Amino acid sequence: MGLAMDKSALSAFLQTEFAQVADDFTIEEVQEMGILVRLKVDERHLRPGGTVSGPSMFALADVSIYLAVLAMVGPKALAVTTNISMDFMRKPAAAADLLCDCRLLKLGKTLAVGDCLIRSEGMEAPVARASMTYAIPPDR
Repeated sequence: MGLAMDKSALSAFLQTEFAQVADDFTIEEVQEMGILVRLKVDERHLRPGGTVSGPSMFALADVSIYLAVLAMVGPKALAVTTNISMDFMRKPAAAADLLCDCRLLKLGKTLAVGDCLIRSEGMEAPVARASMTYAIPPDR
């Protein structure tokens, strides 16, 4: 199948199409059917109790699967989340970036299904897991 977009193309796409959040994320690695994305944790990502907020972890998983899909199918800005199930398993470290290892399990013409494991940098055990389905818009 092969990659339709590499790391630099995905980074440029994110800056162009989602400039409002693009600086929060760094694409660490791109491979066929998978991606590793970093959330650069900042004060605005924290919640009371000194941990990264659930919405920040959701955003990391959502951006990661979105970029994994685009890496395979090309720049389709209108691909959207249609389903998510997320488990928050451990308290993330407040002073560490989060890393999301996302794997596409199925990539069809109209739907993609992926699994994301999120870890605090420097920690082995995952802090969250997300299973997501994305709708891929048809070519026009």
